[in-house]
Amino acid sequence: MRDHLSKGEIRKDAVQDAVQAAASTVGAVTGIVAAAVHEVAGVLGGFATEIFEIRDSVRRASGDRGE
Repeated sequence: MRDHLSKGEIRKDAVQDAVQAAASTVGAVTGIVAAAVHEVAGVLGGFATEIFEIRDSVRRASGDRGE
């Protein structure tokens, strides 16, 4: 016995597959962007920490010289 799908059922399946593919793609891209933002924030935070440490080193060095 053969199953016969109506044109409406075939269209519904096609739309469903397209929406699921789009949702998966959006989810993947969102994950990539979120990971990138997280990594950039970490790198910028590390850079800011280094700048503060350099500033403190300069202050200590200036104080050691009596300036």
